Amino acid sequence: MLLHTVPRKSFSELINSPGMPVLVDFYAAWCGPCKTMAPILEQVATQHGGKVRIIKIDVDRNAAVAQQFRVQSIPTLILFHQGKPVWRQAGVVPVAQITQALQAYMS
Repeated sequence: MLLHTVPRKSFSELINSPGMPVLVDFYAAWCGPCKTMAPILEQVATQHGGKVRIIKIDVDRNAAVAQQFRVQSIPTLILFHQGKPVWRQAGVVPVAQITQALQAYMS
């Protein structure tokens, strides 16, 4: 599932998805490296189907959520498991590195 604008309350509910890791991509429409991440995340979504939820958060539209998680550079990926951040990486991240981070949390 790829979402772009998520109200703060809904975001909290989404990252608390029981039994499924949630990968959040903090991005901006004007960000070149963020555009590079889009096909990488699509590939991750295709490879891991219903085992992970992927959410895209536009930091310009959701500044409060970005501030809550201290996102200082974009793109930033944060992996949540049972509502808690368990992995974080800024910059363009290859599929293999994302998959490795997901392995421990996918059922």
